[in-house]
Amino acid sequence: MKHLVVYVHGNGGSADEAEHYGPLFPGCEVAGFDYRARTPWEARDEFPRYFEHLHADCDSLTLIANSIGAFFSMTSLSAQHADRALFISPVVDMEKLIADMMARANVTEDELRVRGEIKTGFGETLSWDWLCDVRAHPVQWTVPTRILYGSRDELTSPETMSAFAARINAPLTVMPGGEHWFHTPEQMRFLDAWIGESVLL
Repeated sequence: MKHLVVYVHGNGGSADEAEHYGPLFPGCEVAGFDYRARTPWEARDEFPRYFEHLHADCDSLTLIANSIGAFFSMTSLSAQHADRALFISPVVDMEKLIADMMARANVTEDELRVRGEIKTGFGETLSWDWLCDVRAHPVQWTVPTRILYGSRDELTSPETMSAFAARINAPLTVMPGGEHWFHTPEQMRFLDAWIGESVLL
């Protein structure tokens, strides 16, 4: 039997990060998805084509997705593309995240509609097309999923993450003091232990 694990990186990440997960999935082939999509509509074109081919060629496919990689996966994939998913710090409510950034930048919806794109002082670019797209394509995620979340995640509030996990019936593991980006030795040990527990289930 062929068991495949596919890792989808977050913003600024790399498919090479998949190498970290190889030892955590003994007996499985682990690959990183070097996607090119930068918008949800590009993801809906690119992701299904990649995963349909892989899923058809294996007995089971586990998706590991990080941050916006999880959002892109949820907006473009379905149960026909993956058998289960492990999400690390997923962006689960993109519309709320955009609204929060608009409030932080003191940008109104009318301003964004008129200008199309607005660069913020904190390094993000607000996009009217993004806002319209996420409203037109609400996430409908049915793949059995487990979620890892840091209590100090600056992108998604505990209330938002808990509500999403409950809606899709996903077990939610919270690391006290964990950040959106799991990267310190302590955070990576926590992540690896969580992966190990998830593999056994």
